Amino acid sequence: MNTRKVAYISMLVALYLVLAVLTPVKVLNFKFTFEAFPILIGGFLFGPKEGFLIGTLGSFLYQILFSSYGLTPTTLLWILPHSISGLLVGYLSKKLDFNFNNKSIFLISAASAILVTCLNTFALYIDSKLYGYYSFALVFSTIGLKFVAGIILAIIFASIIPLILKRLKKA
Repeated sequence: MNTRKVAYISMLVALYLVLAVLTPVKVLNFKFTFEAFPILIGGFLFGPKEGFLIGTLGSFLYQILFSSYGLTPTTLLWILPHSISGLLVGYLSKKLDFNFNNKSIFLISAASAILVTCLNTFALYIDSKLYGYYSFALVFSTIGLKFVAGIILAIIFASIIPLILKRLKKA
């Protein structure tokens, strides 16, 4: 990994933190935020390892520095969704030989959003069972809203990401 790539990854992790802290709309266990954006950019631009790294470092730093939970036995479960999302986006990007159109960017972004929703729901389920606050309504009542929000974000990302990738590839 060269210095330029390390700098890009560091900036994308920092952007993840800024978006995770400044953009969330939270209602009960539903959170709408743009924190996935830098993970997608990293996966689309560099590939699976870098996407995974951005998702993992961004989520870990957010959990430790900005969430009210800190380091707990379930921290890894909360980091995993964005880590695997970065891996998936990077893998699919590499599989497409980094040649995208708006449709492929939308489909990859939507797949990532659905994956993150499923893994976050799983993390909430395990966390709630482990710490004794489980209720079906808490864990599963907003899952439909989360899927809809993920698709809306995928549409937004599919309209913005091609422009950004074009500029970044020139750099």
